[in-house]
Amino acid sequence: MRAHMDEIKKERLSRSVEAFVQNAGGIATGIATVETLAGGPPSADLSYVLPGARSAVVFALPLDQEAIERYLAKKDFKSSNIDNRRVNSMASGIALELAVYLRMKGHAAVPVSSNFFYREDAPLGRLEEQPDISHRYLAVRSGIGHFGLSGNVIRKPEGAAIILGSTVTTADLIPTDPLPAEDNYCDRCKLCQASCASGFMSDEEDATVTLGGVNFTYAKRRAHERCDYVCGGFTGLHRSGRWSTWSPARFPIPDNDEDFGPALMAAAGPYIARPKSGVGFFHAMMPRDRGEFTCGHCQYICHPDVPVRKRRYRMIVKSGVVIQREDGALDAVSPDQAKAHIASLSPELRALYE
Repeated sequence: MRAHMDEIKKERLSRSVEAFVQNAGGIATGIATVETLAGGPPSADLSYVLPGARSAVVFALPLDQEAIERYLAKKDFKSSNIDNRRVNSMASGIALELAVYLRMKGHAAVPVSSNFFYREDAPLGRLEEQPDISHRYLAVRSGIGHFGLSGNVIRKPEGAAIILGSTVTTADLIPTDPLPAEDNYCDRCKLCQASCASGFMSDEEDATVTLGGVNFTYAKRRAHERCDYVCGGFTGLHRSGRWSTWSPARFPIPDNDEDFGPALMAAAGPYIARPKSGVGFFHAMMPRDRGEFTCGHCQYICHPDVPVRKRRYRMIVKSGVVIQREDGALDAVSPDQAKAHIASLSPELRALYE
């Protein structure tokens, strides 16, 4: 009888935390446990943030699709940046509120930040950019979505335009199942790779993660400094010279992973000196703790509908090259106009961009 009552309580609490997240605006909720995450990488170890942890509640929040399209078309830099920060803050807030709720129910619980927290005890410390807990691993194992080729979590109907959050707890919850592999809409179109100026994703090798006996595969990721260098706004001009991210800088993008550290160091001074839009984010590992989200193409381009995906790719490659005006404003112009603009700058100003 006691065992039966324990199962009823377990079921009720599991359904309750799902309802909690949905009530707060979540579009999907999953539950992962130490058993369903067994055998995974270090950032799938729930005990890292909470000794004795048994479960984790993971959830997704949507990003603004219209703001994404204006961003990709180089028509509106601010709206998507503001939305991205707002949704990340919302995810962290829901994780905290859920942790408080679980504590009040008698269970230890810890909220996991949506982003920007890295392990100090990794081989390279925080420079390795290994999260305390990977929301992505929890999400694919518990049925929030699938891995796309990019390694981003994708789902219908939002694509990869979601932000994930998690709460780890000692509560014994009922795990949710991963989605059927055959339902993954990723057809390896490689538009995520084509839209990445940094070459972050390998076009030759895959990476496989095993979580609780289930395998998940996506393109192997190269050095994180590649993404830092481009997504962080240190530079942004594609090797073709025909298009760029929202970064107005055009410092060379190295071929080899080992060259990205020096490239970042060299670009840090100009990055600090360039005017900022005021809609970025605070990040302890960015110069002067301030950053701007200037790319995200691999996430924003990925949509379940192939025509939308292709249209977004055309937006990126046809929207031109971003330059920065004297007042700090960012404008997208043709490649030739961008070259002429850079050539017209004084040597001191030009050194901030190339």
